[in-house]
Formats: sequence, C-alpha cells, structure tokens
Amino acid sequence: MDTHPPACVKTTKGPGRPKLFDRENALDKALVLFWRHGYEATSMSDLVAATGAKAPTLYTEFGNKEGLFRAAAERYIELFAERGKNLLADTARPVAGVLWDYLRDAAAMFTDDALPAGCFLICTSAALSSSSNDVALMLRARHHRQEDLLLAFFRQRQAMGELPGDMDAAGLAKNLVCALHGMSVQAREGASRDDLHAIAATWMTVWPALALPKGPTA
Repeated sequence: MDTHPPACVKTTKGPGRPKLFDRENALDKALVLFWRHGYEATSMSDLVAATGAKAPTLYTEFGNKEGLFRAAAERYIELFAERGKNLLADTARPVAGVLWDYLRDAAAMFTDDALPAGCFLICTSAALSSSSNDVALMLRARHHRQEDLLLAFFRQRQAMGELPGDMDAAGLAKNLVCALHGMSVQAREGASRDDLHAIAATWMTVWPALALPKGPTA
C-alpha cells in the first residue's frame, strides 16, 4: 500500500471570466443620468462612470450616445408609460375615475424620491438646442404617442356612449397632455405630490366642461 501523500499539484489560475454586460441595468443607470442632466450635458464618460460598463461595450451595444439615449427613452416608456396605458385600458371603470387615477399616477411618478423629478421625456426635450434636432424629433414622436393614447381612450368612451359623440376628443386629449406637461414642470421646480394632486383636482373639476359637445362654428 502506498502510504506517501499525493503530490501537490499546482494549478495556475486562468484569466477571470469576463463580466457579462447587463443591458437593462446599464439602461436604468443611463436613464437616470439623462433624466437628471439632459441629453447634451451628459457625456459618454459620464455614462461609462454611471453604468460601470467599458466605453467599447456601450458603443458596441448602442452605437453612440444618441443610440443609448434612444434606448433609455424606450426603457422609460417600458417602465413608466405602460402604467398609464394600463389604467386607460380599464373599461369597467367610469371615465372620471380612470382620469383621476391617471393624473394621480403621473403625480406619483413625477415626485418619486427614487427618481429625478418630472417626466423624462418632457425634462430632456426642454433642454435641447437646435443642434440636437434628431433627438428632438424622436422625443416629439414619443410625446405624440401619449396624446394618441389619450385620444384613443376618449374615442373609445365615445363609442361606449359614456361621452358625447360630437365631443372634441382631439382637443380634450391635447388639453390633458398640456396639464401633464405643466405638472412635470412644477415637479421639476420642487412642487410636492400634494401640489400636483391639487392641479389634478382642478383639472378634474373643469374637465366635464371640456367634454361637452362641440359648439356651433361661426
């Protein structure tokens, strides 16, 4: 029987396994950075520092800063805009209750302590210069998505007979978008959630007048 202990085998440690790129985590961090500072004031070096990813990885994944910003905008829509869409889709609830919840949900998001204040799309579009026209057009298209969603909601409620068939649905959708923009600006300037609820309550007070049938044209 061999009583000698087995020889010690030395193993050389190979290079560590490369860290996998977490796209969603990187986008979440880039989203917050763009939301807080705007598109133009955020540099690729800022994004590298915030995401913890190497610059070549970000360029490979997104192409450039604009590509990363576009992806961050889609991430924002996926995380937050879908909430409002789901609220508007609830046909079992009366239109006034849905609108009140929609406005309150926006107020909650605009004043969430875990996020920069206001709406990402509104905040970032407000700080753009003319040199970022492509980005501005992209943000405008996403703003129009919200207006189109509200228009579809009002037309659906017209078809259900809950709102007058000859009501100005397009005008009402545009008016509500303007109210949401104002709430975002107020939040960015330090308004509290209660302040935004008060704005929402005022809009709910006047909205039945906005939902009246169109008056006669001159």
